[in-house]
Amino acid sequence: MRIAVIASVAHACPPRAYGPWELIAWLLAEGLTSRGHDVTLFATANSSTTARLSARVAEGYEESDRIDAQVATTLHVAHAMEQAGEFDVICNQFDFHAIAFARMTATPIVTTIHGFSSEKIVEVYREYDAETHYVSISEANRHPDVTYAATIHHGIPVSEVPVGGGSGGYLVAVGRIHPDKGTHAAIDIARASGLPLFIAGTVHDHDYYRERVAPHVDGVRVHFLGNLDAARRDHLVGGAAALLHPIGFDEPFGLAAVESLAVGTPVIAFDRGSMPELIDPGRTGFLVGDVDQAVDAVREVHALDRRACRHEAERRFSVDRMVDDYERLFQDVIDRSVIRATAHPSRTTDPLR
Repeated sequence: MRIAVIASVAHACPPRAYGPWELIAWLLAEGLTSRGHDVTLFATANSSTTARLSARVAEGYEESDRIDAQVATTLHVAHAMEQAGEFDVICNQFDFHAIAFARMTATPIVTTIHGFSSEKIVEVYREYDAETHYVSISEANRHPDVTYAATIHHGIPVSEVPVGGGSGGYLVAVGRIHPDKGTHAAIDIARASGLPLFIAGTVHDHDYYRERVAPHVDGVRVHFLGNLDAARRDHLVGGAAALLHPIGFDEPFGLAAVESLAVGTPVIAFDRGSMPELIDPGRTGFLVGDVDQAVDAVREVHALDRRACRHEAERRFSVDRMVDDYERLFQDVIDRSVIRATAHPSRTTDPLR
């Protein structure tokens, strides 16, 4: 297959620290390339990949004051879609922008919806529902107004991640510093549990950090480490008794939770969004309703078998499983596109007609 993978240009591929959309696009491009597919990854120019790299934007707009996000997005997506006819399928991992080109090309577009930043953007997905193929990253994130071709959970390179012993005697919270991620709740849980808390992630809401997080960071009971690369993050999480994930929104997936399972660390999460799809209560962590229940779970977490966490990550959240799922979907989409083109040949010669 000739496959175009359109990544986000907020960060490079693979991301140096934060960048979940870029990570998934990169892992998918790498996995498909390793299986012999002809893959072009559309990403920032400072990205690195074994696929063919095609770039219009020099670096991530979240990582440079010289780049405007809207300008970068427009140039990047247009650059990719102007080459649409060179591919058998387009794998769009960058929000809704590319689907606006769906009626201008005969090449099928598979768009992974990583989440709905606002109910307002659903109008775009609804408008092009008949012309593109949508992938949900969890059953919980499916929208009733959108038709889905598949649900495909994210995968990570589990086999490359070392298993931690969890002997550090502390708790961790990893992810964006934002009310949605419940960093303040993680602090409350840790303080009530009597265990130190290490926080790692990028500050996405500076007012929130200044008012709800920073006053508690004392370097003894609460530590803030900022962004960590994958190796340092895995080492940190692997030494923790548990990952705290007290989310304040219906999270579409929760990559930090899966990364925690991969290093053998159980997850204590608020029972919202996709968490019931990721966590097996009493086996790989606990699903709780509030801070008090989370504190109770911390007391019980030592009884969980960390090997079960790793096994679940290997079984359900590997890159190979993710690539398998996308590969099957791409072939099905291409086959159906060929059938439609045969039945309606005029549509392939003049897609705007």
